[in-house]
Amino acid sequence: MEAQDLFKKVRKIEIKTRGLSNQIFSGEYHSVFKGRGMAFSEVREYQYGDDIRNIDWNVTARFNHPFVKIYEEERELTVMLLIDVSGSGIFGTQGQLKNELITEIAAVLSFSAINNNDKVGVIFFSDKIEKFIPPKKGSSHILRIIRELIDFHAENKGTDISEALRYLTNAIKKRSTAFIISDFMDDNFDKALQIANHKHDLIAIRVTDERELTMPNVGLVKMRDAETGKTRWVDTGSRRVREHFAATARRKTAELDKRLNRYGIDMARVYTGKDYVKPLINLFKKREARK
Repeated sequence: MEAQDLFKKVRKIEIKTRGLSNQIFSGEYHSVFKGRGMAFSEVREYQYGDDIRNIDWNVTARFNHPFVKIYEEERELTVMLLIDVSGSGIFGTQGQLKNELITEIAAVLSFSAINNNDKVGVIFFSDKIEKFIPPKKGSSHILRIIRELIDFHAENKGTDISEALRYLTNAIKKRSTAFIISDFMDDNFDKALQIANHKHDLIAIRVTDERELTMPNVGLVKMRDAETGKTRWVDTGSRRVREHFAATARRKTAELDKRLNRYGIDMARVYTGKDYVKPLINLFKKREARK
């Protein structure tokens, strides 16, 4: 992409997503994610009503009367964005490709994070780790991430969510809040999901196009799998074919829901060509209600 065209696209995304972050998401983000980590601050003498679980037994033994540990909120979080850059992202029938929607959501989350003085890092993945951007602060860092999102060309087309989760677990030592932004066209990542969620606070954002859920009646069409490159003719005029397609999509959605629920991982569903603000705010509110 030409440098001037890239600059214009970055600027357009920045204006839209920074505005959304400032007006809508920063407050929600702060209330949901701040204070989830607690750092030890000091000890003081036990007072009536203190939680006995916070008693510091070493200090108590030394002075022969009870002392409790005092904690304060960890004001700096690390936010990791696990971005699916596989071939299926180059699809969209509602005036927007899935990877374009992923870019906007990643930018909104990034600006929300830096507004709260948090670090943001990115893992681009297909069926391998395509690129890792270590967590940093600052607007210039976010603009670099947006540039990469717009102009990134993956080497591979497949999807391996397990590989992305394993990399997160190994590369980020401190507990982070990690958003997996993907269409989840993958399976068999349960073990990696369980391990990563034990160490980090995982959140799933599923990006979908309506035509991945229902097939319109447009006669005989040639379809190509963006990840495998395989093509085949499909008779969309057949009611049986359309019903089988929709049933398969529902089954895969139910399996993903069950998998995420098993490990207590929240998910927001967003669709190409539709408003993503409400699903994200609902996700934040759901998490806030559980605090």
